[in-house]
Amino acid sequence: MKVVTDARELPSACAFVPTMGALHVGHASLFRIAKKYSDNVVASIFVNPLQFESEEDLAKYPRTPEADIEIAAAAGVSYLWLPHQAEIYPAGFAQQSAGPLGEIYEGKSRPGHFDGVLTVVRRLFDLVKPKWAIFGEKDFQQLQLIRTIAGDIEIIAAPTIRESDGLALSSRNVRLSPEGRKAAQIIYRALTESKTEDKLRNILASEPAFTLDYADFIDEKTFAHAQSTTQDLRAIVAGWINGVRLIDNMQMGSRV
Repeated sequence: MKVVTDARELPSACAFVPTMGALHVGHASLFRIAKKYSDNVVASIFVNPLQFESEEDLAKYPRTPEADIEIAAAAGVSYLWLPHQAEIYPAGFAQQSAGPLGEIYEGKSRPGHFDGVLTVVRRLFDLVKPKWAIFGEKDFQQLQLIRTIAGDIEIIAAPTIRESDGLALSSRNVRLSPEGRKAAQIIYRALTESKTEDKLRNILASEPAFTLDYADFIDEKTFAHAQSTTQDLRAIVAGWINGVRLIDNMQMGSRV
């Protein structure tokens, strides 16, 4: 694996996995999926300041550079790109708007978050020029928004990787206390046991350590609230434990 800081050293038409570091087995699964599409797998690590609500939240984001290099190499990454901020955001760079889809659910709770996500992804795409880009389904709203700016790049959706108890892997999980980590199991339980939106919310409400933001059934293609005729049904959940924001989702088929 080659570690580079300049995008001009990267191969074009590669399979690309953008990350913010603090890599774990979920990221490794994305790298292995990328390897199925190209011998040239490019991963980037860039902690994007535009998608954090505050300087404090940005400062809290975990950074594990030595471990990241080991995980990327072991999972088959060909080029690990560590760009400088000036390369991603030169003077006069254009910010991307996420539009109406970026203003609901995660976007409503985190104003401007998806504008920041799409801005950095657009810049990364422009610099790397990949043929494929791989993103996890855990950040489902983000995945759908990235598809809107992908152009000729094929976006590959990767299934959510979970802990043995079902909790979706996230770099933020390390900030949970042992008690909070145990309480977080309620999210997976609610998703797997609920056939209705009311049941989903009731199960989540049974865990006092979990503070609900939203728990809805939606049409996964449009993000409209699910109706009795909705075929592409997905449950989406967000909330806080120990002040740590946790999100998850699950495809529900055509159940209502």
